[in-house]
This record gives sequence, structure tokens and C-alpha cells, in this order.
Amino acid sequence: MNSDVQQLWLQSAQQFQQSMTESFGKMFESFQNMDLGQAAAPLLGTQAQAPKITFDAQKLQALQQRYLQEAGELWAQSLQGQLKISDRRFADPAWSANPMAAFTAALYLLNAKTLMQLVDAVQTDAKTRARLRFTVEQLNAATAPSNFMLFNAEAQKKAIETKGESISKGIQNLLHDMQQGHVSMTDESVFTVGKNVATTEGAVVFENDFFQLIEYKPLTDKVYETPFLMVPPSINKYYILDLQPENSLVRYAVAQGHRTFIVSWRNPDASMAKATWDDFIEHAIIKAISVTQEVTGAKSINALGFCVGGTMLGTALAVLAARGEKPVASATFLTSMLDFADTGVLDVFIDENFVKYREQEMGKGGLMKGNDMGSTFAFLRPNDLVWNYVVGNYLKGETPPPFDLLYWNSDSTNLPGPFYAWYLRNTYLENNLTKPGKVTVCGQKIDLGKVDIPAYIYGSREDHIVPIGGAYATTQYLPGKKRFVMGASGHIAGVINPPAKGKRSHWIRADGKFPKTHAQWLEGATEYPGSWWTDWSNWLAEQAGKQVAAPKAYGKGKFKAIEPAPGRYVLAKA
Repeated sequence: MNSDVQQLWLQSAQQFQQSMTESFGKMFESFQNMDLGQAAAPLLGTQAQAPKITFDAQKLQALQQRYLQEAGELWAQSLQGQLKISDRRFADPAWSANPMAAFTAALYLLNAKTLMQLVDAVQTDAKTRARLRFTVEQLNAATAPSNFMLFNAEAQKKAIETKGESISKGIQNLLHDMQQGHVSMTDESVFTVGKNVATTEGAVVFENDFFQLIEYKPLTDKVYETPFLMVPPSINKYYILDLQPENSLVRYAVAQGHRTFIVSWRNPDASMAKATWDDFIEHAIIKAISVTQEVTGAKSINALGFCVGGTMLGTALAVLAARGEKPVASATFLTSMLDFADTGVLDVFIDENFVKYREQEMGKGGLMKGNDMGSTFAFLRPNDLVWNYVVGNYLKGETPPPFDLLYWNSDSTNLPGPFYAWYLRNTYLENNLTKPGKVTVCGQKIDLGKVDIPAYIYGSREDHIVPIGGAYATTQYLPGKKRFVMGASGHIAGVINPPAKGKRSHWIRADGKFPKTHAQWLEGATEYPGSWWTDWSNWLAEQAGKQVAAPKAYGKGKFKAIEPAPGRYVLAKA
């Protein structure tokens, strides 16, 4: 290297070092001045109180030195054409083929990592740190260079290759999504409820203002004498449990010989704006149990609750127990919480101010819009469930592939305001269901300790909505004989895991012990390959009694077939 080139190199290095020093200073200043309340308001629904941010001086100095060192290494690697970027957002060869794009991506990743390290260095309480982390994650996800045509080398390359057609298609996709009110995660035109999702044969045998009750046609000559009722979450449509024949938990239960019923929730409109938690427990859950008994002539039934459906089922069982009634012989809880001490990432949304805001906004009437709720859940995983589709749909002009689960995920439902406000305060904020006698529902003091029936409790290991610890905690409150099973994957994929696919694993503890924490339980658990469905099916068969001749018609007496499944209620859009 001659002296002139060496001098130029040293000057460039000094300029870059100075630039990075200024960059860190600006980053730190922006972080200190960040208004947490303003940044989080779109998702939290109200402005959180901006925290006072202080740092340990030594940690901050070490972080700055590490940042400058890593920035210098990036610069050197860039000059040598040796930048390696592992993030899948920048995996396309177009990024590495463009030195400026590659360096921009690498520097973004360094800045994003440093911002998260700044969060960890903040001297504050755990709740504030969690909110800071959530807010910075949102900002990092939103500001990725892959989200902008000006910086996205892959989208630019595609635009050139297609002679602008990808840009034209992207604009069409954007206009389409603006019209429908949400970002397309799948090709929704491929799916029609009742034709290629929610196709298990059945009929509506009862309906009221809250739900329709669907009875399914038996697939076996004999059925178990104890009928089976499924309660899906009221914040979603029921057909997550009946997507397509090969991944339908409904069809699987019917094929195993269970006389199966399911609650299909009405999509609330203005006429339900004042419906309460008590209304749903009395006129939906308890009513569905009694109608299932009347249609089948059974003294008791088996029941399943999924997600919020499990919380509602547990509440209804406690109400019935307080009344001295025991119409449910066993209960299955799938990724459900009765104990809300561990709510995972959702805890960042919940405090007294937030709950009061929602109570004032809709506690006496109104609707929590399905699209708003769907957006909130999507932003829990912003890169996977938001920006991934923004880039694909709009910058690259792609149509996302058809996927039944994502179609269901976009088919949102509203919630009555009073129901939603009660749920926020008494579960997420105050965790009242676990406190015997603390809360009154349908005129009865709730005590889960009186729900003395066999229970099958399932949790998903990577669930970000119902953390595995929260699902496991149910074992500490129900006094009956219990079985806890942990499955791999997340909130939905862990549950919808048919045995024929041969995917994932599940964990069971053979000694039947339920220590205080999930971590302690896991120490004695054994991993088994494949779906947990077969284990659950064997357990449910033990609760279902003898087998009898399958019914030849839907309903019984005054409960006659109203219309074929999937019924009208599931077709209503939010």
C-alpha cells in the first residue's frame, strides 16, 4: 500500500469512526428522549406514562465501546467484500451483490441490536423495561431497510426484471388491502367457509343471540354415550377447530366415535354492545351444556375449551359447582389460562390506566373491533405477521400463498365492550378467578377449587399468547384427577397438529405429580415424537362411557335441525 493510499485509508477510517461515534450519540439521545407513551399508544390504546430513563455509566461506556468496535469491523468487512448477514430479511443474493445495500442492512442490524442492549442497560423496574423492549422492537421492525423500496435491493431487482410489473401489482395489492381493512397474509380468494374450510358435516340444532350449537354427523356406527361439547374462543371463529378434513380436530373427535357438538359464536354487532361476561357464561356456555344434555339425553357431557373458550368454560364450571350442579364429567383445556399471573408479552399492555381507559371507553356499551384486536396480536410478532407481508405484497408485488390457518386468522370477530372490559380487569389485571370468592359471576362466588372433575390440560411450549407457565398453572387450582401435556410450537400450530402429519413432539410426566412450576414439572417429563392428539383421544375415551348406536338424525324433540353446518353466524364479517 503506497503512502497516498494509506493516508486516504486512514482518513476514511477516522471519518467513519467519527461518524459512528456521532451515530451512537444520536441513538442514545433519541433513546433518552423517547416518549414511551406516544410510541406505544397505537397498540396500547392509550398513552402509557413515559418512564424516567437512567443508565449505569460504566455499562453505557462499555456498550459504546463495543458498538464502535463492531461498527469498525463491519466497515472493514465491507471494504473487503466479506460482509455476512444472517437475518432472513436480507437473505436474497441481491443484498450481498450490492455492497451499499449489504452495508446498510448490516449497520441496521447493529443499530437494532444496540438499541435492545440499551433497553437491558436501563435502570428501572421490570414492567417498564418490558414496555421499553416492546416499543423498541416495534421501532426496529418498522425501520428495517427491507421495508422501503429505496433500500430494498431484492425488490429493486425484481422491479427491473419484471419491467415494473411487480410495482404495479404491489400498488394493486395495497389498494385491495386498504379496501378490505387489513394486510393480506394469504390468498383469501381461495377459501370459502363451508366449502373448503369448516366442512365437517353437521347441522345447527339450537341458536340464540349469542351462539349457534352445531351437532356433527357421526362417522362411526357406534358412539360413546357421553357426548362431547367444544367451546372455541369467542375472540375468533370456531372453525380453527375444523379447518380442512386432514387437520380438523372436530372431524378427528367425530371419527374417534364421539357424538360431537360445537359452539359457533355470533359475530357481535350493535345489538350486542351491552353484553356482559355474565351474559356469555349464562346464555352461551351454560346454555350450550344444557342443550347438549337435552339433545342427547345424557346426564353429563365432556367439554373442551380452547384459549379464551377455556377461561369461559372454567368460569362456567365454577358457577355450576356453586349451584350444586355437575353436568360436565370431564374438561379439556387447550392453551387456556385460569391463572393470569404469567401472561407473557401481553403483560406490556396491562396496567390500571389501560384498563380504566377501556372501561371508560366501552365498559357500559360498545364494541371492541375485531380488526383492532387482530392488529394487536399481529404486532406481537411484527416481522413475521406484519412487515413480512408488507414487503412481499407491496414492494415485491407478490400474492401470498393460500394457507387455511392464516385465512381463519384474518376472519376477525368483534367483542362486546362490557364483556371485554370485565375480562381485562378480572383476569389480566387482577387475576381474580384464582382467588376463591373474590369475584361473582351469574350471582355465584367463583371458586375453582370446587370444580372437582377429571381435566386434561394442554400447553404449547413456544406459545406467545398463553405462555406455557400460564397454561400449566391450571393444574394448581383444579382438585380433580389431572393430566398435563406440553406440545411443541405455538398457540395455534401446537394445537392443530394432526397425528397423520407426524410432526413435532409432546411431553408427558408419567408419575402424575404436579409441582408448583412448569419448569419443575418438565424435569420429570418425557418427550414423545408426534402429535398429542392420540394421547388426548385415549384419555377422552376413558371419560366417555360405553358405546351405543349412533343417532340417525340431528337434534331431538324441540331441538330440530335449523340449517346445515357451518350455519349463518360464522359467515358474518366483523
